[in-house]
Amino acid sequence: MFKKIKSAFFAAFPNTLPILAGFLFLGIAYGIYMNQSGFKFYYPMFMSFIIFAGSVEFATVSWLLGSFDPVNIFFLTLMINARHLFYGLSMLEKYNIPGLKKYYLIYGMCDESFSINATVDIPKDIDRGWFMFFVTLLNQIYWVSGATIGGIFGSFIPFDTEGIEFVMTALFVVIFLENWIKEDNHTASIIGLALSFICLAVFKGSNFIIPSMLIILAVLTMLRGRIRNHE
Repeated sequence: MFKKIKSAFFAAFPNTLPILAGFLFLGIAYGIYMNQSGFKFYYPMFMSFIIFAGSVEFATVSWLLGSFDPVNIFFLTLMINARHLFYGLSMLEKYNIPGLKKYYLIYGMCDESFSINATVDIPKDIDRGWFMFFVTLLNQIYWVSGATIGGIFGSFIPFDTEGIEFVMTALFVVIFLENWIKEDNHTASIIGLALSFICLAVFKGSNFIIPSMLIILAVLTMLRGRIRNHE
């Protein structure tokens, strides 16, 4: 049993090395942002462990500093992570494994863990469940470690960190560009951009987020058949 687990770990680890570099940097930036916003290091440490959703964690900083608005926060969180609904549906078969590992895989699924577990060719002599478990666990360890390091050492940084929260915006831009590169048909992306700009002009400021996401979802649902046929 131990040999099987050990083999799965060493098979999974190399696949997570690119995530290690990205998650450490983004996690440290998040920890520094939390520290500079007045929170102790254990806030980013526990939030990165419990929430484990980078973009939502960055947004949570302003939510904690702002007025109590649970309804708006609920819908914003749902919209930000709505893509995980589709991730989950596509992984129903792969995550159908015995034991408690399945529940951790569901809890710990993020963009990066999904991309590895959904596409990697797992060697036949490696246990599939333990492989996916270690991919998810290692990615979470990278993120929590980065957030904790940033939270601890953020107060010792000698330079001005104003604007570091832009990392969240950069994260969304990178995700969009990666998706754009992988797409054969950019119709959905163009529709999303166009409707977002229209809603920004109409609703102004941060008020445009929820209306734009709802409208985008409705329009893409109606045009789903045409987009698929075009593809």
